Amino acid sequence: MTETRDAAISRLAQAYPGLRRSLDVYYGDPARDAAMDRVYARFVAEGSLAFDIGSHVGDRIGSFRRLGARVVALEPQPECAEAIRQIYAGDHNVILEEAACGGTPGRLKLRVNSANPTVTTASAEFVAAAEGAPGWQGQVWDREIEVPSTTLDILIATHGTPAFVKIDVEGFEDTVLAGLTRPLPALSFEFTTIGREVAYRCLDRLASLGPYRFDIALGESQQLTFGEGNDVDAAEMAAHIRDLAHEANSGDVYAVLAG
Repeated sequence: MTETRDAAISRLAQAYPGLRRSLDVYYGDPARDAAMDRVYARFVAEGSLAFDIGSHVGDRIGSFRRLGARVVALEPQPECAEAIRQIYAGDHNVILEEAACGGTPGRLKLRVNSANPTVTTASAEFVAAAEGAPGWQGQVWDREIEVPSTTLDILIATHGTPAFVKIDVEGFEDTVLAGLTRPLPALSFEFTTIGREVAYRCLDRLASLGPYRFDIALGESQQLTFGEGNDVDAAEMAAHIRDLAHEANSGDVYAVLAG
């Protein structure tokens, strides 16, 4: 008999203690799932294609699949990639690439936070910014691994043009966007208040690719700040991020190609 998804998640939490918190937070909350689906339903639909860059344990994959989208997921951390393989075993509409995404293909160094793998990063700038920052006390990047890296352009050439791309790579988002040379219909990128300059570079990059409009959701609220029809341009979004209190910590900026 095929193992249920809940059973796979429970077993993974036992097998990989470092992932237990993420599996607890990101799975098993129907209200959170419904809120996430409402946000992503603006961008993906039955039969569309979504890229999940920095999948971690794959909760966004779950949302895209509930909406009927096919998913290409990138996750370079071996334990997280194994979790995705087991949680979505048998789903042929989920393609996992165990790789990072960057500005050029090749290999890159990941700084691993074994106790909190959700903040593992390829960005030395991110690690330095976290050191001593309020709210980031106790975070330790205790080892490094080398992983293969691809680019958004290569993924598009391989899998097709996505309706939506989610980018959540802990301060490496601007480097991921450096590997994109064409406008896409919609995407999101994570930002942190310890790394606002990364967000500004992402906004500049997207503005150079096309006439994007932007919205933002703080933390894991799944609540857009401005709302459909009230989105803002790159300069206004940069100013909004600049004015956020440090305690806002993080969130996702949503970009939609105008016209």
